[in-house]
Amino acid sequence: MTLAHFLDGLRCSDCGAIHVLRLDPLRALVECTECGISTLVVPEIGMEVR
Repeated sequence: MTLAHFLDGLRCSDCGAIHVLRLDPLRALVECTECGISTLVVPEIGMEVR
């Protein structure tokens, strides 16, 4: 089991539910707890975040 951070205020693009996304930083995944869809998060290396 990994520590996940809930992403408040964001909507799932697949099912449209709000407040159901969670970020799993160890696996680099964002998952929807409503429909179960997940996506891989790929940060751009060398880009500065402001």
